[in-house]
Amino acid sequence: MSFTWTTLWAEPSSLSPEILTFEWALVLALAALAGHLVQRITGLPKVLGYAIVGVVTGLLGFAGASWPLRGLGLFLLELGISVVLFEAGARLSLRWFRHNPMVLVQSLTESLLTFAAAYLALRAMGLEVPVVRALAVIAMAASPAVLMRVVSDLRANGPITDRAMALATLNTLYALSVGTAMLRTIDRSDGTLLVSLAGSAGVLGISLLVGALLAALLTVGFRVLHPTSQDTAVVILALIAACTAIVTPLGGSAPLAVLLAGIVLKQVHPRPWVWPRQLGTAGSMLTMLMFVLVSALAATQASWGAGQVLLAAVVLIAVRAAIKVLSLLMTSAGSGMALHKSFWVGVAMVPMSSVALLLTSQFSAASQNIGAQVAAIALPVILCTELLGAVLVSVALVHTGEAVRPWRPGARPHPDARPPQEPLP
Repeated sequence: MSFTWTTLWAEPSSLSPEILTFEWALVLALAALAGHLVQRITGLPKVLGYAIVGVVTGLLGFAGASWPLRGLGLFLLELGISVVLFEAGARLSLRWFRHNPMVLVQSLTESLLTFAAAYLALRAMGLEVPVVRALAVIAMAASPAVLMRVVSDLRANGPITDRAMALATLNTLYALSVGTAMLRTIDRSDGTLLVSLAGSAGVLGISLLVGALLAALLTVGFRVLHPTSQDTAVVILALIAACTAIVTPLGGSAPLAVLLAGIVLKQVHPRPWVWPRQLGTAGSMLTMLMFVLVSALAATQASWGAGQVLLAAVVLIAVRAAIKVLSLLMTSAGSGMALHKSFWVGVAMVPMSSVALLLTSQFSAASQNIGAQVAAIALPVILCTELLGAVLVSVALVHTGEAVRPWRPGARPHPDARPPQEPLP
């Protein structure tokens, strides 16, 4: 295939591997530069720069990806999500729930109320039951990726940071379990919710088995390798990639399996982890690619011209944000967190990103008709909450004193700020 500048805006399926590689290399370089400039000039998180580059390049038809995601694009998205969720799971200590079970109650209540509120609000607008069920599941999931990126950029440290990360990790687990099982019944409108919930036990079981195997292999590797060596980073990434490739054909969820592997591994190695520097660099590149891909697809595949669709998206954003905040306020008693802190935890739960996009793509692939309706509403919601959510998380962490005011001239990280690789308590 001969190279001309017009080939850069061709359909992804018609491009040669060389042109696709050139596109993505250029886009990732621009995203890294934009993220750096956004943080340096405004003090806001780098994820905003990544998302803006994704939106612009997506609208220009540059570095596009087929929809619904499949092949290499789907694998890269799942791999990026898996790396993020492995790190999130590896910071989640189940002993925390034994000492403070109200955290688990908060998580379950927040997820169930978000599902119920989204379901009722969208049904009141006249949407079909299968579409509403899928959108309600997508609405459950917060974004550990956005939270981790913002926390890393602002070097945040404190109970609100920890609680938000724990709750986002847990509701992602619920959304992946229920959403993956629901793919089998998406075309059925009656009596399928209980079937989906029962099917989620199978998805969870398969994912847990593969996750336990991954945790066992990593445990063996950690006994041989030095925790901070380059070889350790290679082993972790290679095993996560292998897990990502094989779980879905077995009937499980690749990101869910890796998340569970991180949780299991944390129970085996409860002491603070020292992440290899190479893993952080590779993980950052995958995360950057993930944010660019999410923003590009959300910008190009969303139905921005349909008034009723956009109204449904606005309603879903408002209802979801309100319920996440209200549910945490309702369950703050006995959780070890004051009302005003619970409010800011709820604000930090607003972002949606890659997990929501993955579920949307899977629904679109499972049913062309219903999936198209789901994507039309979900994609604008994902893009808006990714951009707005990153800002809201920054405001929440700064307002509560867990991070410095990044947009203040001469601001520096808090001297007691915990490095991003430290675990949750």
